[in-house]
Amino acid sequence: MADKDARKIPLHGPEEFEAIRKAGRLAAATLDHITPQVVPGVSTGHLNRLIETFMRDNGAIPATLGYHGYPAASCISPNHVVNHGIPSDDKTLVDGDIVNVDVTVILDGWYGDTSRMFFVGDKIGVKARKLVDITYKAMMAGIAQAKPGNHLGDIGHAIQTLAESHRYGVVRDFGGHGIGRVFHDAPHVDHFGKRGTGVLLVPGMVFTIEPMLNAGKPDVKILSDGWTTVTRDRSLSAQFEHQVGITETGCEIFTLSPAGFTQPPYRTVAGAVAA
Repeated sequence: MADKDARKIPLHGPEEFEAIRKAGRLAAATLDHITPQVVPGVSTGHLNRLIETFMRDNGAIPATLGYHGYPAASCISPNHVVNHGIPSDDKTLVDGDIVNVDVTVILDGWYGDTSRMFFVGDKIGVKARKLVDITYKAMMAGIAQAKPGNHLGDIGHAIQTLAESHRYGVVRDFGGHGIGRVFHDAPHVDHFGKRGTGVLLVPGMVFTIEPMLNAGKPDVKILSDGWTTVTRDRSLSAQFEHQVGITETGCEIFTLSPAGFTQPPYRTVAGAVAA
């Protein structure tokens, strides 16, 4: 995106940040809520129902349900599914799976959007664990570049550099996006790029950073359902997503886990593995 397009990007003040903060916190709390349930034998359809019920019980509605015809309240994407996996009672998680759960709430007209990886059971392979770990670190490396005076290209460059140093493919078909009162707004956020290029970051911008890394090549394809995206080479894929806002001194992460969960395996305060 050229710098001239920056004029199209909504800028939010303190009151708007507070509203986005509440929506982001609820989205993160939704993932906390299902964490103990992400276990071998559970269907993705069951997890989706838990997600929708929790959102509605907390005064929100699921943004994905009905969005351009999408049929569910969440996206649940295991193993080689890159994103937009449609939950179903016919899809059961098994020991050794890695899975991304992506949720977006609408709370009082404001959107909160986040996703997290989960380990299913105890038989997670070394390669899968490393992919998930590096994907989280890549997201956080991008977030570290989200500050006034930097450019969107600085975010993408940080993610790409870390990912490719481990020979992972950075998915280019999807990126982060502006978000506030609109689900997908300007700017588009690539997870690859060159330093000092793209839109200049200024206080008030709000967008997601959500890299998708493949253990193999970055190429993907969309299945016949029109949504589910998989790696072309059937390699594993992982994704994390946070919603951030540019402040005067850096950025605020709106979707931090209220329970303190960052990356799997998630542990309760008492130290027990939650999932």
